[in-house]
Amino acid sequence: MSTISADNAARTEARTFRSRFRLIETLIGPDLGEPAKGEASRSIDFGWVSALCLVVAAGLLLVVAGQGAGRRGEGAASLLFWSGVILVVVPTTFRISWPMVARGERLFLLFLLAGGLFYYKSVYAPTSFSDHDEFLHWIATDYLTTAGRLFASNPLLDVGPDYPGLQILTSAIVEMTGLPVFVAGTLLLAVLRCVFVGALFLLFESITGSARLSAIACLVYMGCSTYVQFTSKFSYESLGIVLCLLGFAIEAASRNRDDVSRLRAAVLIVVLLAGLAVTHHLSATYAIIYFVALAILEVLRRDASRRDVTIAAVLALFAVALPLAWMGVRGNPVVNYLGPVIEGGLEALLQRLDSLSDTTRPTEPLGIPPQPLGTRLTTLVAVLLLALGLATGFFRSLALAVKAAPSSGWIPIAKIFERRWRDSRSLFLTVLAFGFPIAIAFRLTVGGWEIGNRMGTFVFFGVGLVVAVSLVHFWQGPTPRGWRRVLPASALAVIVMGGVTASSLNPIRGPYRAGADSESMEPMAIQAARWTREWLGVGNSFIADRVNRLLLAGYGQQDVRVDVVDGVATARIYEAEQLEGDNLYALARSDIDFLLVDMRLSQSRPVFGFYFEPWDSNREALLPEALLKFDNVDGVVRIYDNGWIRIYDVRGLHEPL
Repeated sequence: MSTISADNAARTEARTFRSRFRLIETLIGPDLGEPAKGEASRSIDFGWVSALCLVVAAGLLLVVAGQGAGRRGEGAASLLFWSGVILVVVPTTFRISWPMVARGERLFLLFLLAGGLFYYKSVYAPTSFSDHDEFLHWIATDYLTTAGRLFASNPLLDVGPDYPGLQILTSAIVEMTGLPVFVAGTLLLAVLRCVFVGALFLLFESITGSARLSAIACLVYMGCSTYVQFTSKFSYESLGIVLCLLGFAIEAASRNRDDVSRLRAAVLIVVLLAGLAVTHHLSATYAIIYFVALAILEVLRRDASRRDVTIAAVLALFAVALPLAWMGVRGNPVVNYLGPVIEGGLEALLQRLDSLSDTTRPTEPLGIPPQPLGTRLTTLVAVLLLALGLATGFFRSLALAVKAAPSSGWIPIAKIFERRWRDSRSLFLTVLAFGFPIAIAFRLTVGGWEIGNRMGTFVFFGVGLVVAVSLVHFWQGPTPRGWRRVLPASALAVIVMGGVTASSLNPIRGPYRAGADSESMEPMAIQAARWTREWLGVGNSFIADRVNRLLLAGYGQQDVRVDVVDGVATARIYEAEQLEGDNLYALARSDIDFLLVDMRLSQSRPVFGFYFEPWDSNREALLPEALLKFDNVDGVVRIYDNGWIRIYDVRGLHEPL
């Protein structure tokens, strides 16, 4: 009896194991379900298009109302603002991802959503630049339009002058139209947003052959934390990533064309790579990774034609050679610029992992102000949904690279190991999605946050493809009805909303806050900066805190300095209770003409944890005595005072003692 009972228990356990294995295989397996058919014959539903345009317009009005309420400090700001964002994102996302929608309608609605999100970003500061990086490039562009010279030194961004692509393009618009730099830059960014979405759609459609899958992949990409804010600001990465993506899309769209068309496309891609080489170093690196990986995969692919291998190898050669040649010509400091960032990020990640294994060791504090609970939950749920989509779409996306038939089991995966895939682009983007958890891990550390953020811009090309394959071929299936229609569309809406909430700590413009970058830029400080240009002239050497330094350089056109002299940081001069000893000697032997003191730095702690540089160790408010000490120093004269902001003339210190 005992033997029979043991045999029955073993059979039951084996059946349980097989059922669990089938469930896991069903979830993550490579089987491609038949997608819904009949889209090609659908026509654009102008009723839906018109209604969604009105809904997005109403949502943007609520966003504007929320921003206005935030500036006035009203409690209804968050309700108005986020209600508007939901109206912009959710209905449009539902319609784009809905089965049986015409290709042209999906593409138009993608442009509508992209435009709505760009306006969402722009209305934060509708009349001027507000982001730290935007000021850096505004300074360079303004100098180019007024002085007519390239490669002017920029102490706030050493590597910036060597990549003048954005400045050249913006200054050309200024010269042709007579518009101010801000207006010309905003128009350029609006065009770049549309080009980006169009090129992204073309890339995915060329790879998958499905407009529906491509539109969903574009929606997933909008869930990247860098899409809404980082790559749509007036900075060289906004132009660089568009040039990079255009190269990818043109190469993918031309792969099945005749020899003459392929040659023309290759020449155009080389031109784009040349422009990319002088525009943005990191986007050029993305292009190197993509084209080199594509060339390697084409060489490995057994069925690749000699033409495909040759073109891929030539494009990879140009992708590598052009940026290196430009760096050789300019003596580029990009290695010194990126090296410490990468080294510090890796060190921070290793320390984070080590602290997780050692429960007695405190984890690294992130050092950033927390977001409201609702936005943090939205971001977290979006990340979890992306992880679920990657898990259920990875092997299916590999099967798509093999062009496998539906329900072909694990045969497509075996073909990949046999080097018999059909599309190297799809294969590379699928593998690229592995960078998503790595980017998330970097973003959990202070030192590695910037690496994780920049990685996401490139990694989400793969994430978008894999998650879209999961939604179309598994979650929606061939005949999506009921929950198969609603839940995937809802998940996509949450993913896009997660990209919005993850893009900014506080997207609602409020009253002044110290040490908060954009929130610290307000009319009084701007007026002080403009006063320096009007009454002191341009080009005077200034020191100030991080925010006022940007305003002085932008609105005042002053020569701002990061350090007083080599080895003496500006923070030392401001934080000391008395200006004496080494600090006084450093200021006296420097060529600093003026210094600006903002007394508001003594009223509260810095929001981002620093007033001068991110590596400052002092996270407390400055002592009032430390900021008032300049009134008692011989040779220092106060020449401007509006109650909070004071400007001192320190040229008297340079006279021989």
